[in-house]
Amino acid sequence: MKITRRTAALGGVAVLAGATAGNPARAEQGAFLGIGEGLEDFWLATDAYIFGYPLVTMEMTRRVITNAADAVGTRAPMGHIIKLRSYPDASFRDVTAPNADTLYTTAFFDVGNEPWVLSVPDMKGRYFLLPMLDGWTTVFQVPGKRTTGTGPQTYAITGPGWKGTLPEGVKEYKSSTNIVWLLGRIYCTGTPEDYAAVHKLQDEFKLVPLSAYGKPYTPPPGKVDPSIDMKTAVRDQVNRMDAVSYFKLLCELMKSNPPAAADAPELARFAHLGIVPGQDFDESKFKVDLAKRVPEVAFDRIMLQFKINGAVKHENGWAFTKKTGIYGTDYLMRALVTAIGLGANRPQDAVYPTSQRDAVGRKYSGANKYVMRFPKGHLPPADGFWSLTMYDDKYFFVNNPLNRYSISARQNLKSNPDGSTDLYIQHESPGKEKESNWLPAPAGDFILMLRMYWPSETDPSIINGTWTIPAATKQA
Repeated sequence: MKITRRTAALGGVAVLAGATAGNPARAEQGAFLGIGEGLEDFWLATDAYIFGYPLVTMEMTRRVITNAADAVGTRAPMGHIIKLRSYPDASFRDVTAPNADTLYTTAFFDVGNEPWVLSVPDMKGRYFLLPMLDGWTTVFQVPGKRTTGTGPQTYAITGPGWKGTLPEGVKEYKSSTNIVWLLGRIYCTGTPEDYAAVHKLQDEFKLVPLSAYGKPYTPPPGKVDPSIDMKTAVRDQVNRMDAVSYFKLLCELMKSNPPAAADAPELARFAHLGIVPGQDFDESKFKVDLAKRVPEVAFDRIMLQFKINGAVKHENGWAFTKKTGIYGTDYLMRALVTAIGLGANRPQDAVYPTSQRDAVGRKYSGANKYVMRFPKGHLPPADGFWSLTMYDDKYFFVNNPLNRYSISARQNLKSNPDGSTDLYIQHESPGKEKESNWLPAPAGDFILMLRMYWPSETDPSIINGTWTIPAATKQA
């Protein structure tokens, strides 16, 4: 029997859910998957795939984003700061679920040889945050307005084995891996005047190796690798890898990006498959005939977390978790966030309620019209900002006549006579008088994401459960 994502997600939910819970009904699982002998190895390999999904995805993302000779647009060589000058548009495919509220100020760099020093200018009260992710997608530090204020600040990001002395006034942030992704976000209203103000701040950021700190420094140009696929979305590149290629890359990456100490029990299990940190993948221990099935079913298990993981809260058609940024040993949650929102922040910095279906379980479609109504005084409570973003069914932006990919308070939303606020979610314009409140949808299926940056920690609050997200209700 050939297993596809559709059959696994729809026809095999009970089987796969059972696999994640502790292997009941083994014979049923084997029959469903078309596997006789080797079922234990099969499930173990899917566990290993899920475990490594963040590190492999991070590396594939790094390859695409840094495959450039110089910093241009959304790409730049290692050690160069990427300064997005405008919001991403519908052609952007480097990262799933991008936002259209902040100007990304980002960089990939390698701290294996020496630390890198990041200098941040005076942000003059503007909301910003600079999450730093290790190779496993853990946000190990997040300077920004919420945590460190908006004055000038300087940080040295050091590698897992580095020991030394830093210059006075430079604070150390230690990464557990050589790969580091600085995924900075600076809030911007999107007007020409505000774009210019943020551009000026971006130009004052500096990122240099420690050996060049305090000296004139120009980052060396990069070298373009023509063998890297620059057109296919990174997630698709990862998902189409067979298990042998995937595990080879995972083992290679773990040599310079070691797993956490808490991962030791899980890694001890994977040694049976030839997966050992610090060593090449031992193919002789892996059943090659499972190479294609493992990624398919493992990815289905990842996406099924929307349904079966208690850490995901469901209300009014929305699903969200407060387990982002720091995952511990929750490997399925870590992989899920990687798949649908690589680079997600800690919940104190952002919560991302996502909705694939309306409150009665029907898929969203541009053939219908929807309304989200917020009662008076109950727009999303966030001390940074909030926005509602439209994605297609693969978590990418959608072309529309307004070039509007998200809607928020900066659209000067109009209120109803009773003080409530309606957001119109539909393919066609609701009329000129309502366009300030219109989030354009595609003609086909779509997904909604509500971003709440620096969510309020006092009532009403999504953090403590005293604020509820209203449903996007289908209109007659």
